[in-house]
Amino acid sequence: MPARASAHRVPFEWFRSLPPVGRRAFAGAFGGYGLDSYDFQVLPLALGAIASYFAIGTGQSGLLTTVTLVVSAVGGALAGVLADRFGRARLLWWTIGLYALFTVLSGCAWNFPSLLVFRALQGLGFGGEWATGAILLAEYAKPEFRGRAVSYVQSAWAVGWGLAVIVYTVIFQLFSPDIAWRVLFFTGALPALMIWWVRRNVTDAPIAKAVRRHSVERGRFTGIVTTPLLRTTVFASLLATGVQGGYYTLATWLPTYLKKSRHLSVVGTGGYLFFLIAGAFLGYVTGGVLTDRFGRKRNIQVFAGLSILFMIAYTQLPAGADHTLVLVLGFPLGFSASAIFSGFGSYLSELYPTRYRGTGQGFTYNVGRAVGAVFPTVVGYLASTALGLAGAMLFGAVGYAVAVLALFGLPETRGRELE
Repeated sequence: MPARASAHRVPFEWFRSLPPVGRRAFAGAFGGYGLDSYDFQVLPLALGAIASYFAIGTGQSGLLTTVTLVVSAVGGALAGVLADRFGRARLLWWTIGLYALFTVLSGCAWNFPSLLVFRALQGLGFGGEWATGAILLAEYAKPEFRGRAVSYVQSAWAVGWGLAVIVYTVIFQLFSPDIAWRVLFFTGALPALMIWWVRRNVTDAPIAKAVRRHSVERGRFTGIVTTPLLRTTVFASLLATGVQGGYYTLATWLPTYLKKSRHLSVVGTGGYLFFLIAGAFLGYVTGGVLTDRFGRKRNIQVFAGLSILFMIAYTQLPAGADHTLVLVLGFPLGFSASAIFSGFGSYLSELYPTRYRGTGQGFTYNVGRAVGAVFPTVVGYLASTALGLAGAMLFGAVGYAVAVLALFGLPETRGRELE
């Protein structure tokens, strides 16, 4: 007990507790996920320019994100199986290469269908990276530090998002919108720089290597959809669906909401998004501490409720509301929506034994991503009705309610040793 209490008092003790190879695994997972975020966020940031260039409506615009996320579910589930069979580190650099390639090719799209195809294929790598990197680090981390260790990997999403906003702001100031969105996609080649480093410096944890050597039964979908893991798989998938449905509603439509409903310029939109992203980064980090201290389930329940509250407050402000209020509310919205994810990587890793950890985490998280991916499209079509975009975005709050309900079917795993 004293050791655990001191663990909560010493800053970055979770990082000091990692062996040197574990620290390199953290760097690889953090960098891969940050650039994964970058390559995803360039789409919603450029969505207004893309819609004008190809003359598409809000429904088709939302479909671009939905297709990316649905296919990413296939990529994530497949990557989980392959990670159990061939190793976490190997799959990490495979997925980074895949999403970088098709982000660049998206900038070469000649019409809407070709862009749809390239974004779908980008989703294969995008979906596989998170599950692979989170498991890689979770298997190195000590139980008392696992939540915050993996939450720092999650915080890389905010870093990549912030980098995308900076690059977006610069590029759209330098080029006309018809060219700028293509240039923005071309910068998606940045993640390729990670591949060489990961291949040379990152390796799997001993527990994963041992299971791969000695376990014949590993990396099979049948293992997670039959007793005794079926219940876990069903409720974990519902949890992932709710959280990601709410989150991707915000990530996809917030830039458009700020420009269309709040009438902000490109530079103004970037400023408001930075306030949201700052809240997101602190949410990831703070949520990691809270999920280790108070438990995985309680952390998700509290921040799901707060996300609903702040989503309503942010989108339903009167049209004439002071822009400063919009700016200020972005911080708690980003904080709450991101703090939910802090315990996700550790929680899903702890719900499954090592031989099925990649398969279970990859499948549940990405089934949730596939179903949650429908939310942006639904919002896009609802936005064309009398609800308008602000009213349609409230559909995302339904996802957070589903997440809270799903937790009643799952156990608490704080402090659990990995099998």
